[in-house]
Parts: sequence; C-alpha cells; structure tokens
Amino acid sequence: MSKGKIKRAASTLKMLEGITFENCLDDGIHCYQTNKWLIEVAWEVANKVGGIYTVIRSKVPTTKKEYGDNYIAIGPLNESQLRTEVEIKEPEIGALRTTINLMRSQGVGVVYGNWLIEGYPQVVLFDLKTVSGRLAKWKAELWEHTRIGIPDMDFEANNTLLFGFLVEWFIGEFAHQLGSDPKFITAHFHEWNVGVGLMMIRARCLAKIATIFTTHATLLGRYLCAGQCDFYNNLDKFNIDKEAGDRGIYHRYCIERASAHLAHVFTTVSQITNYEAENLLKRKPDLVTPNGLGVKKFSALHEFQNLHALSKEKINNFIRGHFYGHYDFDLDKTLYIFSAGRYEFSNKGVDMFIESLARLNHKLKSAQSDMTVIAFLIFPTNTASFNVESLKGQAISKQLRDTVHNLQNEIGKRIYELCLKGELPHGDSILRNEDLIELKKSVYTSIQRHGLPPICTHNVVDDAIDPILNALRRCQLFNNRYDRVKVIFHPEFLKSTSPLIAMDYEEFVRGCHMGVFPSYYEPWGYTPAECTVMGIPSITTNLSGFGCFMEEHITDPETYGIYIVDRRFKSSDESCEQLAQHLYDFTTLTRRQRIIQRNRTERLSELLDWNTLGIYYYKARQSALLKVHPDMKETLSYLQPKLRYDKPVSEPASPSMSRSSTPRHFSDNEDSSSEDDEELNRLNSTTNSERSFTYLGRPKSTENLIKNLNLKDE
Repeated sequence: MSKGKIKRAASTLKMLEGITFENCLDDGIHCYQTNKWLIEVAWEVANKVGGIYTVIRSKVPTTKKEYGDNYIAIGPLNESQLRTEVEIKEPEIGALRTTINLMRSQGVGVVYGNWLIEGYPQVVLFDLKTVSGRLAKWKAELWEHTRIGIPDMDFEANNTLLFGFLVEWFIGEFAHQLGSDPKFITAHFHEWNVGVGLMMIRARCLAKIATIFTTHATLLGRYLCAGQCDFYNNLDKFNIDKEAGDRGIYHRYCIERASAHLAHVFTTVSQITNYEAENLLKRKPDLVTPNGLGVKKFSALHEFQNLHALSKEKINNFIRGHFYGHYDFDLDKTLYIFSAGRYEFSNKGVDMFIESLARLNHKLKSAQSDMTVIAFLIFPTNTASFNVESLKGQAISKQLRDTVHNLQNEIGKRIYELCLKGELPHGDSILRNEDLIELKKSVYTSIQRHGLPPICTHNVVDDAIDPILNALRRCQLFNNRYDRVKVIFHPEFLKSTSPLIAMDYEEFVRGCHMGVFPSYYEPWGYTPAECTVMGIPSITTNLSGFGCFMEEHITDPETYGIYIVDRRFKSSDESCEQLAQHLYDFTTLTRRQRIIQRNRTERLSELLDWNTLGIYYYKARQSALLKVHPDMKETLSYLQPKLRYDKPVSEPASPSMSRSSTPRHFSDNEDSSSEDDEELNRLNSTTNSERSFTYLGRPKSTENLIKNLNLKDE
C-alpha cells in the first residue's frame, strides 16, 4: 500500500452512506438551529481510570466540532482529580442552569464547569456522597422496574446505582427545561457502570430521549479470560448465568445485559468484541465504532524522527546508570522494546512476552549477534520503595557525567590559553595528573559492582509471588553480561518527576524502537494505536480489536511496522515462537531500514484519527434518533448539515472482507498516483527499482521483510 492508498482508505472511511463527515463538523451551527443535543455519560469523564478516559478525552475535539456547546459530558465527582481536570463555573445556558439549581435545591451535590482538555467541553459531575441516604429507596425502585437486586456489600455497584439515578434525574429535568419545541436529545452511555441511568430512562419512559450503549469490553469476558480458559473457541458454550454467579458478578452482568438490550442503538469498539457481545450479552451490536485518537500532524516528515532521537537519548542516560559496572554493550546497536498497561498478567500477554524474550535471547546468542535488546515492562503494582541499586546507579552515572563535564570546561580553557600564547597544546599541558586522579576515582566507582543490574526498579510488595518477577526468574532473565536480552520491570506509571526515568509515557514511547502487546483479551488496544500515531512499530495479536482492524485492511502490515501474532488459531507455543521470530526479525533490520519503517508506521495515523473514525459515532446517533422519531424522517434529514454526497469509490478488483464499520480494503491494482516515497527522497540515492512499492503477500521471513522494505544493507 502506497501513501496514496492510505489516504484513499481514510477518505472512504470519512464517507459513510454518502455522508462526508467533514461537512458535519460546522462547530454546532446546525445543532443550535435544530435543538439537537448530545449528553455523553461515562465513569471516566474528568476522572482518569483506564482506557475509556482516553476514548472520551481524545474524541471531544471532534464531537465539539459537530455539536458546539450542545454537548455535555456527565460523570461522578472525583475530588482528588477535580482541581487539575475542571475549571469550575456556573452554566450560561438557561435550561442547564435551572436544571442544576433544582437538583442542588434537593440536596444533590453538582459541580459544573469546563473540562481542561482540547475542546474545553461542558461537564456536569455528581457528588455521590450527597445522595447516599437515598440508596435504599432507589434500590427498591430498581428492583420494582427491573428485578435486579444489588448486594449491600458491593460498594462499586451501589455507587453505579446512585450515579445512574442522578443521570436519569438530570436528563429528564433538562429535557423538560428545554421546553416543548422540537428537540432531539441523544444520551450516550459507556460501559455497564453507567447503565443504570439508561435503564431508568427507558423504565420511566422519558419522552423522546434517544439512547446509545457502548461496551468497550464485556464484564464477564474479562473475568472468563482472567481464568485462563479457551475463551474465544468456547464463547457459544458457556453457561452465562452460572459463570456470572460463580464469580459474584451476576447483578453487574444483569445491568450490562439489560443496558445493551434497552438501548435504541448498541455498539462495540471492534469486530472481536462484536462477536463476544453477541454471545455473552445476547444482542448483536448494531454498529462497530472503532476507537480513534487525536492525531498530531507534523509539518515535515522528519519532525517525529527528531523527537524519537531526543527521547531515545534520555532513555540512554537511564540505561548507562542502570547497567553501571556491566555497561559493555554498544548503545548504537541496542534496541528498546516495551510492553505496558494494566497489570493483567495473562490477558495482556505478559506471560507470552517474557517467554518470547527468553527465546529471543537464545536466538541472538546462537546467531552470535552483536545486537542488544532491552525490554521494559511497565505494569503498575504495589511497591514499597525504589530499588537502592537502581538509585545508586543513577547517582554514579550523574557523578561521572558531572566530573567529565567539568573537566571538559577546564581543558577547553587551557587549550584556549595555550593557543593565545602561540603554543600548540600537547598531552601533559592539557590533561594534568590531578585530572587523571579525579577521573580514576569516578571510573573505579562506576565499575565496582558486586551484583547484577536489577531486573526491577522498585521493591515490589510480596515479590516472591509477583507473576512478572516469577516469570523472569523461571526464564532466567537476570541481566547477565552474556545475555543479549536485558529486562527492566518498572512497576509504576512513568512520570517526568521520577528520579529514575524522568519521562512521561508519551515521551518514553517515542524514544523506544518497538511496542509489544501480545494480548489474549484486548477489545480494542490503545497502546499499539498510540505507538502507530507516534511512528513506533508494534506487535499486537489477532485477538485485539486494533490487530483485527489493521490485519483486515492494510496490505502487508509487517512492512508498515504492524506485526500481528496469531493467538486464535495457533497453540500457545506456536504463538510464542511466532512472537520471538518477529522480535528476532526486527533486530536484523539496519538503522536505515528502521527509519523507513517508522515513517511508514506514522502514515497509518490518518486511519486512526477521530476526524476519520468519528463518522461511526455520528451514524450511531442518527440511527438512535430515527428509532425515537420514526414519523419524523424528513425532519431528521434536516438534522444533517447540507452535505456533499460523493460518488462511492469503485469496487476493488478482488472481493473485500471490509465491513461498514471499518475502512475499505484496497487491492494493489488500485494504486493511486505513482509517487516517490518521502523517506527515500530524504535518505537519498536509491535506484528507481528501490522506489517501487508493490507488496505481493505478507513476508514470511526476515529476507522477505527486508526485500519488501526495498533497501540494501548499509
């Protein structure tokens, strides 16, 4: 696939059923004219917990371009994050101000303000403590309407009930305050923990509220996969009620399933989750709404490569200190790979990653490779403190760096003075004995280490039973001198204020060469998507939504830096060997080949931009409104801005497996204009044949991969 094909794939993705999405983004003008509102409800509005926070936050700028100030986000109040997430103020919209004041007069704690993110959206946050006295009454009402009972000891479920009733109260009152004029309100609910609000809207028959429910991962699916069962091959065989009951989540499962069935439109984030939801929630989703990201556009191709180099140098500084006394490898021949996410040892594929690292270590040593691979595992868990050896290494490295820096300044002054006097500098006049003594003291300190470099940067609580540490011990990955694979387990989120790796997550990712995410259960997979938009190659699986998305619609994803491990149709051992081989193949690429691959990876970011994928949420909202207003089709057609209806792109030469929720697959016969690749122009002198980009099937070996990269070894 050339750059032109990727752009064409993105452009067709932006156009659904003849509607060009860009024409819908008019800063809310048509929404104001037609009284069209969107209320988005999620537990992670202005409340960072997990991936849904990224979904909502990154989607806001595009949503605001469509709805303007007719977009409201609702979430629970988290006081610890309020100051940094929200600018508190009073609403300017009359109906909104009246609704909030009425709820406050009834003793409800309501915070209104603007979320301090791009797009600056309105948010309404409810203080659940202020309505805890209503819990028993609302439990009884939920039972009366739905026959779902919530145990008293389930604190989280009790909070979801309180929040749900507050959401229904707010939406009902707000709809009333908007008046009797035609109004089109869509309430979009994300995940089971806000589902009670949707259920009560339908139970109380609130007039003309269109509802959407999106499951980003089924509740029962997470539990079943954590039990290390053969999940995907037995989806249609589980006794669902029994499985949920055995795990003590039957009431939560009932809320999720009822929300899916009561919503006017039910969506999931990927085809793999679509299959899961159909079997576990017993409703086939109406639409797949892939997750996007806010993609930063670079004015020049080399800009993100420069960011990679700057961030990599920061990681280099950490490595120099961490491996003091064992720093006998060449950083120019060292690759940084990483895996990160929630600490779900099996679901996130950490077990397979560590086993594949052991196999990679064996392959590199057997091949007598001069490459070194340093693997970072960033999975937060309970820690007592920093590892003393890790801190000591950074201190020794800093001391040596400061000593050399001071000596450089002194030597520079001496050379300058000698030259002014008309003398040529020589060894003894530049480097004196006292300078050598200082250097020797620093050097001897840096090489005197009695143990191996630590495999963990912190002291983990109960480290004897920690799954990652035990797996590293079992695979004997101890950072020995003769090991070509080194490992560093960092059991905390990355922070720019850390005394060890003073980098935030995005900066760290940019400095690495590859992200590895061999997940078994990953409904979407934001971590490989984030790597892609930053131009960092990644490894994912065909059981992740992101992996399926790329595998289905990108010709030869490996040549674009997207390596996909088969975890569905292969045994665990075969999948692990495939992962190890992908890693080994990557180590054989030259620096020049890796640069070109990063350029190609970054090209795919357009496919993941919310300005591209946002049209599927647009379609979901339009479908929900049509179900609520079936007799107002003509009016609803007016809700769409005066759109330009483009002619559909011609069908590909061969049948495509593309679905309506993802970009159409382009065959090689559909190549657009004959264009030179930007990275080859920038990296100079290649032949015309080397500028050809036609891929004929996925490469099965290192040789084919290098051949498809169209490069000669340096």
